[in-house]
Amino acid sequence: MTPATPSDEIRHRFENGVSWITLNRPDAMNALTWDQREHIIALLADASADPATRAVVLTATGKGFCAGADLRSGGGAPATTDRVAGDVARMIRLGAQRLVTAVLDCEKPVIAAVNGTAAGIGAHLALACDLVIAAEPARFIEVFVRRGLVPDGAGAYLLPRLLGPQKAKELMFFGDAVPAAEAARLGLVNKVVPADELEAAAREWAERLAQGPTRALALTKQLVNASLDGDRATALAAEATAQELNMTTADANEGVASFVERRTPKYLGR
Repeated sequence: MTPATPSDEIRHRFENGVSWITLNRPDAMNALTWDQREHIIALLADASADPATRAVVLTATGKGFCAGADLRSGGGAPATTDRVAGDVARMIRLGAQRLVTAVLDCEKPVIAAVNGTAAGIGAHLALACDLVIAAEPARFIEVFVRRGLVPDGAGAYLLPRLLGPQKAKELMFFGDAVPAAEAARLGLVNKVVPADELEAAAREWAERLAQGPTRALALTKQLVNASLDGDRATALAAEATAQELNMTTADANEGVASFVERRTPKYLGR
């Protein structure tokens, strides 16, 4: 049997302005190798740069969304056991942190369609997305404590912003599985649907976003993400600058014109 290549393990298709990125190692619960991470990062960069791409869906095959880094294959760790100070930090910066940052910085809205268990970096990959739709069997697990590890892949950055510090600590200290319905109640998930409706639900939202004012959405995403890290004056200055930039786009002019003319806008993503 021919060994799987990264393109086999990460499926990609483009439909109706939407880039679909699908993790495809179901036998390994879609645990991520270094090559897979690099492939996903490259696809997200392509989505940002391609005007035809208006939204992204990140999903997976099988029963798991992503079981985290593939520790059995090294997960990107240095091959030698003779580590020196700096090796692990470098691995995290170049691996898990780059992956999560690629989602946060993607210029197109990214939807996570979580089909099953999302654990460790797999949970953070989903939670870094702009919108999260979960199938009813999905679970989110801060699995690091079970392995005697510190959460990485921006977990201690993402979770307090989504949940507040005390609830984030509870999930990270105990590593208990959070079912999809509970994740929705906590605000980690936007919507929970039956498993057989997940793809349709993701497609509905993604194609709706793909019909929207793409540059305005990109600037809105940047404003919201930055607002969590800055003060009010910085946030308001960024907002004014973003609106100034947005008003140079064709979609902003179309949006205003369609309102004045009392018709449905036709956005082109430019």
